[in-house]
Amino acid sequence: MKSFEELTVWKRSCRMTVELYKSLRSCNDCGLKGQMSRAAVSIPSNIAEGAERRTHKEFINFLAIAKGSAAELRTQIYIASEVGIMTREDCRKFTEELKEISRMLQGLIASLSS
Repeated sequence: MKSFEELTVWKRSCRMTVELYKSLRSCNDCGLKGQMSRAAVSIPSNIAEGAERRTHKEFINFLAIAKGSAAELRTQIYIASEVGIMTREDCRKFTEELKEISRMLQGLIASLSS
């Protein structure tokens, strides 16, 4: 790997974050919107930061943080759907993408661990 920009999981998490920002553009709930935005940005940011670290161990740690942020965001999306901030369809779309991103992160962690 030459750069984190080559990682499919980084690309997908960036695209998902942009889509989330767009879907929350008209949301007036600053608290939940802010939490969701921070969790979403944390995913590709931690992938990038970890990739630039010196060791696989450090990279794995940042990938685990990114995976945790994906789980945090899934929880917030469920809440946003229940309180009417996000449509059920958007909730389904983002949840499925986050599950796939989590699987990809786990796969990358496993490959770096061996």
